[in-house]
Amino acid sequence: MGFAGPVWPVHPTRDAIGGVPAFRSLADLPDAPDAVFIGVNRHATVGVVADLSAMGAGGAICFAAGWTEAGAPELQAALVAAAGDMPILGPNCYGVINYLDGALLWPDQHGGRRVERGVALLSQSSNIIVNLSMQTRGLPVAYVACLGNAAQIGLADLAGALLADDRVTALGLYVEGIGDAAALAALAEAARAAGKGIVCIKSGKTEASRTAAASHTASLAGGGAASSAFLRQIGVAEVDTPSELLETLKIFHAIGPQIGTRLCSLSCSGGEAGLVADLAAPLGLAFPPPPDATTARLADLLGPLVAIANPLDYNTFIWGDEGRTSDVFAAMLDPYDAGVFVIDLPREDRCDPSSYFPSLAAIAAARARTGKPAFAVASMPEGFGEARAEALGAMGVVPLQGLETALAAIRAAQTAPGRAGWRPLSVQPERVARMRTEGEAKAVLARAGIAVPCGVSAPTLAELADRIAGLTPPFALKGLGFAHKTEAGAVRLGLQSLDDQAEMLGATGYLAEEMVAGAVAEVILGLRRDPVYGVTMTLGMGGVAAELLADTVTLVAPVEADEIAAALRRLRLWPLLDGYRGRARADVEAFVQAALAVQALMQTSRRIREIEINPLMLRAQGAVAVDAVIWEDEE
Repeated sequence: MGFAGPVWPVHPTRDAIGGVPAFRSLADLPDAPDAVFIGVNRHATVGVVADLSAMGAGGAICFAAGWTEAGAPELQAALVAAAGDMPILGPNCYGVINYLDGALLWPDQHGGRRVERGVALLSQSSNIIVNLSMQTRGLPVAYVACLGNAAQIGLADLAGALLADDRVTALGLYVEGIGDAAALAALAEAARAAGKGIVCIKSGKTEASRTAAASHTASLAGGGAASSAFLRQIGVAEVDTPSELLETLKIFHAIGPQIGTRLCSLSCSGGEAGLVADLAAPLGLAFPPPPDATTARLADLLGPLVAIANPLDYNTFIWGDEGRTSDVFAAMLDPYDAGVFVIDLPREDRCDPSSYFPSLAAIAAARARTGKPAFAVASMPEGFGEARAEALGAMGVVPLQGLETALAAIRAAQTAPGRAGWRPLSVQPERVARMRTEGEAKAVLARAGIAVPCGVSAPTLAELADRIAGLTPPFALKGLGFAHKTEAGAVRLGLQSLDDQAEMLGATGYLAEEMVAGAVAEVILGLRRDPVYGVTMTLGMGGVAAELLADTVTLVAPVEADEIAAALRRLRLWPLLDGYRGRARADVEAFVQAALAVQALMQTSRRIREIEINPLMLRAQGAVAVDAVIWEDEE
């Protein structure tokens, strides 16, 4: 790759490696090396790292596997101790490629080449990063780097070092685990401030929560909901596939860390316009109609046979006329935040693409005239070869390959920045927890200002019957000691008295409450401590069908009132809370205040591990916690 400095192979028996003279040992080197790739077995690696640290080496990549990931954490601890103050990447790590300066510490093939500026790719999987390096999409890559086990240098440390290079324009991450959430939040905020976007694939989202059986909240907040919430709250764009990662990075490289939400789409085919509309709808992308002045201008340019709409099928009446096409493209793009220009070139090995060149030039002209981002989108990845994608990039146009991938990348690039200064709450160590009775849980909520039904409790039904004189029927009768009372048959509703009520098998006590009337909707509110993100908040449509509906949003605490209200509006069934078809509107503000009160409990009562209210009955005015569970650490 044209590295100008010295490279010193060290090998106990070989005279040369790759035509470069080899040294027999580290002691024979003329000086302490700046950076070292260690390609020896895991036990020998510990000794080599100790020797390098002692001689003042700059740092090392530890390639060997067989550490904590293979059940040998003590060996990994010995490696970190041997390194001392010397930085090490890994172990179980491929290393780093610097395409800016031609410096490689890497044990395998790669697909990159020298660049003057570009994006950085960082992965906790070596194979994933090798595959990404082979891209032929016209994305300039400045760095490729691996973390491996991250025994010493963590995700935020290495990502921060890459982003500190002024020649790096954006960062792409493949992440299996986030070790320090607060550090990553700080990194994302600093990257945004520097005009650099971060896009991430977070793997491992399908692992079921180990506490799901005891908690609706744990079940509903599983499946990657917490990690997705965290990434969204720190302003990191999340995508699902390597192709989406690369296409989003193209946008960030060319434009910066965020694009607007008002989009226009242009194609010379009604079929392509229909595809754009169909594929964009599930992503929530907005293609609003053009303003009246734009419609009039386009009608004048395109004639009476073209229906002006967005997405726009501009037909082929102007095909090959670069001037008129530029006028049409600029007129359509001008009132929008960004434009999608669908155009697939004929394959260049068998066909002649020259008749398409005026349209490509017109896209570049529209971008130059309006100053708005212009995306040349091939409906299939084969629509642009690497040379064509690079040529479009040089024209100031962002080439995106594969229509569904391009739209997903555009949606990811719309990710808003995180709240300035936001950091997750601190993580607490796991401890043995116990479930408080419902009566105890509701007493805690009542002291926090959350309304609960009037009720009494007793260890037996007979004693309970003697205590309900002050309550107004109908009653709800509940058996205590169950995480999920309905599934255990421990809930009886609409009772006028407790006469003839049978004991509930397995109940540790009983609770009788006045029934709550006037509810507009049943919602769930749950907060629980998370081993990575501190505390998560899950809210959504609740009741006994909460998991069946699976209509929830997860946030990472601390959150503010406007964020909670915005999360409610993201629910599929939000219209049921907002007066759907003449229904009463639910008191959303009461929900927001209840959520803030429960969040405050989690912040001030560090023994509490989880609070779940399901359902929280929302009335037209006010909210009542009808059922509640609190798990807390043992003393």
